[in-house]
Amino acid sequence: MCTAATYTTKDFYFGRTLDYEFTYGEQVTITPRNYPFHLREEGEFGAHFAMIGMAHIAENYPLYYDAVNEKGLGMAGLNFVGNAVYHEKMQGKYNLAQFELIPYILGRCSTLKEAVACLKKVNILNTPFGEKYPLAQLHWLVADKTGCVTVESTKEGLKIYRNPAGVLTNNPPFEEQMHALSNYMQLTAKSPKNSFAKGLGLKPYSRGMGALGLPGDLSSQSRFVRAAFVRGNSVSSESETDSVGQFFHILGSVEQQRGCCQLENGEYEITVFTSCCNADKGIYYYTTYGNRQITAVDMRKERLDGSDLICYPLILEEQIKLQN
Repeated sequence: MCTAATYTTKDFYFGRTLDYEFTYGEQVTITPRNYPFHLREEGEFGAHFAMIGMAHIAENYPLYYDAVNEKGLGMAGLNFVGNAVYHEKMQGKYNLAQFELIPYILGRCSTLKEAVACLKKVNILNTPFGEKYPLAQLHWLVADKTGCVTVESTKEGLKIYRNPAGVLTNNPPFEEQMHALSNYMQLTAKSPKNSFAKGLGLKPYSRGMGALGLPGDLSSQSRFVRAAFVRGNSVSSESETDSVGQFFHILGSVEQQRGCCQLENGEYEITVFTSCCNADKGIYYYTTYGNRQITAVDMRKERLDGSDLICYPLILEEQIKLQN
């Protein structure tokens, strides 16, 4: 399971957690402007915007989990098992395989407004990448500094929802996730006022009691509520270090620790990696389960007019700074 979020100070930040029981060997991947995408139904997709994100490379093709393009538009795919429905080819639509959606949207759209207009013409095909890669059931968060939307392909077709919470997890469908926030509308970052009953002089006995009732379990609905509350109340300076640090703290509120979520096969789901991209500057920051030190890859330090993928394997072992 996963959580994605947005955050804005002076710059716009976009990122996610990937929660799973194993890794696919994903890498921070830069796709330059002239890398040739060969779309299954729409033909060659050559010149496009450069992008940086986390991807598994299969047959020299970047299967992006999340990415941000050079214009500041970001997109992340999250598991949506049991609700995602893809379709057969449709006339009059951009027919894209699920794994083509992120590079296509980020490759041709410079703003959220452009992305929404493009997505309204998209039909997502039930076409897997290959025999070794089962069809991933996903929905997506798409965002820039002006706002964000959630995109879901269901049996009724492609749906696009305005997302004022700025976060996305997995199930249930997004409308239900948003509706559930009403159950927590009484929560506050401030010290609560007594409204229990007249005549009872009730007083807080601890700091933080305004958030009593905020769910702490690892289910996707609870992670949505918790991430929305933490993001919505986050405060930081506008500096890069404070903004990036605060973003990791936001997603740190929904991290999964090994041992707390056991699967039927005996494995444990963990937060494999957490990412934060400064979408304005094209800097992709990440941590991994075994390496808490923030690592950064700067897209603009690479040759973006090239045609070959640029990949950085993740640093998985803990990097400890010795102070004495």
